[in-house]
Formats: sequence, structure tokens, C-alpha cells
Amino acid sequence: MYPSAMDYARDGGTALIPTRFVWPYGGRSVYLSGTFTGWSQWPMAPVEGCPTVFQTVCSVPPGYHQYKFIVDGEWRHDENQPFVSGGNLGTVNTVLLARESDYLPAVLSAQIPPSSNMDVDNQAFQRLVRVSDVALPDDTSRISQTDLDISRHRISAVLSTHSAYELLPGSSKVIALDVDLPVKQAFHILHEQGIPMAPLWDFSRAQFVGVLSALDFILIMRELGNHGSNLTEEELETHTISAWKEAKSYLSRQANELGKSAPRRLVWSGPDNSLKDVALEILQNGVATVPIIHSPAQDGSYPQLLYLASLSDILKHICRYFKHSPESLPILQLPVGAIPLGTWVPKIGEPNRQPLAMLRPTASLNAALNLLVQAQVSAIPIVDDNDSLLDIYSRSDITALAKDKIYTHINLEEMSIHQALQLAEEPYATYGLSSQKCHMCLRSDSLHEVMERLSRPGVRRLVVVEAGSKRVEGIISVGDIFKFLLG
Repeated sequence: MYPSAMDYARDGGTALIPTRFVWPYGGRSVYLSGTFTGWSQWPMAPVEGCPTVFQTVCSVPPGYHQYKFIVDGEWRHDENQPFVSGGNLGTVNTVLLARESDYLPAVLSAQIPPSSNMDVDNQAFQRLVRVSDVALPDDTSRISQTDLDISRHRISAVLSTHSAYELLPGSSKVIALDVDLPVKQAFHILHEQGIPMAPLWDFSRAQFVGVLSALDFILIMRELGNHGSNLTEEELETHTISAWKEAKSYLSRQANELGKSAPRRLVWSGPDNSLKDVALEILQNGVATVPIIHSPAQDGSYPQLLYLASLSDILKHICRYFKHSPESLPILQLPVGAIPLGTWVPKIGEPNRQPLAMLRPTASLNAALNLLVQAQVSAIPIVDDNDSLLDIYSRSDITALAKDKIYTHINLEEMSIHQALQLAEEPYATYGLSSQKCHMCLRSDSLHEVMERLSRPGVRRLVVVEAGSKRVEGIISVGDIFKFLLG
């Protein structure tokens, strides 16, 4: 039986300090043991969405304490926190100085079972006390310019000496759309195939001329929504992809103060282009993917679409190349919270920081689409009233409106984000995290860990959350990683 933290309150009415303990280094089973538990083992639970991070909350009396972790049966101490050595005995314990002045007194009833003291997601508990993070590495790490230069040089050298051809899988299916295809049909194809974009083929010119993406459908939905309360199937039926692209160009010229807008060229790469060139093409043009196109003729005729390359593919190549020698990139062990990387929630008093776009699940779908376009972001964290992560709405989610022709009978202002997310293949009965969509990390996670997660299929971004509360602190995309790595 595990000791209840409230047992201390019975010994003289000492005001207890609810304190969160975090073990962010993985393991199958993790326990906490210290002077405040009588050196009995207190179980720790993995954080939802971060299986390598274990946490628990103990109510401890003010004063000096020592503690350790039992990870898979082995006694461990946190090397990133202050610790004390037991001299000739060889014992090393992590130390904690709990100060009563920093916290509100715990007013929980002594009859509450121990498990309630350990539930950091209990809303009533969070309103009563301010939980302390005592085991998360500090973000005050300093980046050595020498280490940064060395790491960037080595990554640049690898990307410059490897070609896009190496990204091609042994077998794959690449979908291209005819520009004369109705927009409605293209809408359904992207949804049914589960893809966010597709290259466009012009039979009359016998060449690839552009890309149709989820952003196009967001713009179409907004434009049609401006002319009526409901979207109709007929309005999408009358427009071909080619007609939409011309209309989009016209709208862009209208929005431009000078009235001029150069037509956007197709961004593509050849199989012999270096991975660095491909990455720079994606970053400099603000696109998500680049078609890899090969032409057997010198004049570029008879082009063959080989693959759609993304920054995730290139990141996977980097992780695979340095898998057995991560020490050759000194910056990999830095916590992401100490690196100028991604977009973060501004701290009080911080000037000139780009705000992180977030919405409540009750906000309208129209508000989400407007924010995606105006803020020029690819995804928006959906949070509760405490800014804790519930879900995420991305550009590609717009294709879910093609399911059962939902787009023909919805009103963008009346549909909430929560309702829109329920249209996905895996329905959401209640607000909550989607294991397939919501990928998270902590600000204490190393750059190496974040890169590994972002290199996995389907992972385009990580939401940085606070352990336990899942309060959103920032967001890191694959593009952010490459902007930092390539300088």
C-alpha cells in the first residue's frame, strides 16, 4: 500500500505543498521514492501523448528532501537536477527544497484516496494549488556558436552529396489530376485517397502545370460562402480545376495593391537534384511538397512524375544517416526550449513575439479557415478554457467535407470546429486527443528526439505542451527544423 501524502497533515497540521515530479527519460515502469514517502515506492504514470515521460504529484511538507526514481527496477537519479552524494556508500539522490511561500496550502480532505493527489489533470485540484515542475531540465542551455556551425556544416554536406533519387521508395502510387477535371470530383479524390495535394497535368500542353492542394479548397469554400449561406454541389460542379486556377489568379491580382500578380510557376525538382536543393525549393517557395519529375528528352518533353518529396522525407534521411553517430552533431542533445525554433506562446513582458494561433472547439469552422489563410499557418491547436490541448485542425481536414457530400448542406459560420473534426474517419465522441493527429513533445525534449518524431510518416508538426496539464506552450513544424538546421 502506497503512503498517502495526506498522512503528513495528521502529524501536526503542516501545510503540504503539491509538487509534480517528472521522469522524462523513458522506461516501462517508473516509481518515485524519497524521504517524503518514507522511501516507499510511489507509482508514476506516463503522460498522454508522451509515452517516454512519466509524472506524478505528491503533497510534501516544506523543507529539504531527497528522492530517487526506480526505473524498470533500477534506482536512478535525475542528472539534470541538483543531487547529493552519500560519500563512501556511493548513494546519489536528487534533492528538493520545498518552500511553503511559493504555494497555496493544500485543502484537500484527508478522506480522499491517494490516487486523487496524483491526478494532475483533475480540474478541482489544479484550481486549489499551483503545481511545481521540479524535474524538467532548465531551458537556460546556451547554444555554442561553434557547435551550431559544426552541426550545420555537416548536415549541409550530407544533403549536398545525396540526391532526390534516394528518396524514391521501391514502389509507390503517385496521383496526378487533369486540369479539366471538375473541382467537385477532385475534392472527392483527395478525400478518398487520403492525400492533401496532387500535381496537375495539362493534356493540351503535355506537361505538369501546377498543384491542387487543401489550401485551394479552403479558398474555394470561403469564396463560395461569401455569395450565399449554403454551399451547393452545382457551384462546385460548374468549375474545372483550370477555371478555378484562373479565378484564383484574378482574386490574387485584386488583392494586390499594384493590381499585378505574376503567375506562380510549378515548383519541382529532378531526381539528380541534391537533397539540399530540394529542401531549399520547399522552404523558399512556401510549399509542402515538391514533385520529382524526370524527362528522358533534353527539351523536357514526355515528363514522368516519380514522387512527391517533402521535408519529412529529407528529415528521415538525415536521421537515418546520423543514427549511429549522433555525437557528430553537437546540437542534437539541446532541449528544444533552448533553441530559436518554432512558434511559442509569448511570455508576459515579451515584446515582438509572433502569437501562436489557437482556437476553442466551439469556434466556427469559418473562423478556423480564415485563421489558416490570414495567419499563413498549416494547423491550429484546439484548446480548452485553460489552453490545454484537445485536438488540432489542419488544412488537410477540409477534405473531410467531401464525405457524403457534406459541403452541399453546411454553413461555415454555424458549424463548429468540434463538429468539423467529427467528420474525420475516426469519429470523436467527446473532446479529446487524436492519437493519429495530435503529436506532442515537451520543451525539455532534445532536438534529436523531436527530429526522430517528425521524421515518422504522417507527422508534420509537434505541439509543445506542459507535462501533465497539456497546456499548449508552442508548436514545432518540420519546416521550422530545416530553417534552423540550414540557417
